[in-house]
Order: sequence, then structure tokens, then C-alpha cells
Amino acid sequence: MMNESFLDRMVSQLRSTCKYYTGYPKDLGPSRIIPFTSERQFVQLLHEGRPVVVAFTIKCTYTQHLDKVLEEAAATFYPHIKFVRVECPKYPGFCLTRQKNEYPFVEVFYNPEQAASQGKSVDPNITKYSVKVLPFNYDQSVYGFREYFKKHGFKYSETN
Repeated sequence: MMNESFLDRMVSQLRSTCKYYTGYPKDLGPSRIIPFTSERQFVQLLHEGRPVVVAFTIKCTYTQHLDKVLEEAAATFYPHIKFVRVECPKYPGFCLTRQKNEYPFVEVFYNPEQAASQGKSVDPNITKYSVKVLPFNYDQSVYGFREYFKKHGFKYSETN
């Protein structure tokens, strides 16, 4: 204790007395962000029936900030809401289908419904889904995600 600096003691005091301390780094445990690997894997994730928050990213300084927000949000809302990160240079086809030209951006995919098979020539191994996609235009923070989920009626915890 004697070797602690004044700053260390002050921070320790803050942590023990302030219920709103939001210091970093937070111990979030293992990453809950699911890396995008294929559209097939993505459809399987949608099939689980939970909302999926997708961050479409490129390498830039804002993406570094967004990654920290996504890590915390993914840990906070796990397992009720899934978070996926798509590195657009690796998967340009998937990103271009979103028709956005400003990166990074976030969209929320939800409410998958198994589409009825039409015609007899449809491959039984292929499953079609109708998915609603909403842009995420709230504050990019855990609080922003929580407010967004409340507004759209998503179940994000055991209590809501």
C-alpha cells in the first residue's frame, strides 16, 4: 500500500465508492462478437431466431472505436442478441448488397420467417428467409443499443 501513488489510491477509492464508475479496461471475458465467414453461416445465425446486429467495417480509426463499443455491447446483451462484424474488404459481395457507401455502419437483422417453398424444383436443402433489416442510427454505445432495442421491442435480457 505504501508504494501506491496518489493517483492509484484515488482511482481505487473511486472504484470502491462510486456506483457509476465506468473505468476501462473492463473485463468482458471472451469476445462475443461473431466474425462473418460466409453468407451460409450468417443465414444459420438468423435461423436461431434472435436479432443480429451487423457492423460493416473497413480499416479506419473510427472502426477501432466501434470495435470497443461492439465488444462491450456483445458482452452485455449476450445471448439474447447476437453481434456480427463483417470486414468488408474480405467480403465485398455481402457488403455491396447493402448499398451503402459510408463505412463503418451498423444494421439490425431480425424476425426471420421461413419462406414457403415455391415450385417443385426447389432444392430441399435450401431454406429461404424473410428478414427485416433496420439501420442503426442511435448513439453507438451500450446505452444507445439498449434504447434502440427498447424502441423496437427486442428482448435483450431475462427481465424485459
